[in-house]
Amino acid sequence: MAFNRTFNSEEIARLKRVVQEGEQVLYEVEALNTGLRETVKAIADEMDIRPAILNKAIKVAHKANFGEESDKFDELETILAAIGKDQL
Repeated sequence: MAFNRTFNSEEIARLKRVVQEGEQVLYEVEALNTGLRETVKAIADEMDIRPAILNKAIKVAHKANFGEESDKFDELETILAAIGKDQL
């Protein structure tokens, strides 16, 4: 099913504006993500920790869901203990 619609000049102007603003936002997000990734890697290397763990800490802190993550870890720990794999 083809989308076929004619936009008036005001709609075209609004569409152009939102696309331009969206492109700018996505560019900025990409730049910020690259900077964060580089910072995390540098700090993780300096402190001899895995970048994935530091990224996880950042995400948990951002979402403020440590309790939920802790519950998941408790469940994982219980399963590993039950099968004798908790002492690796």
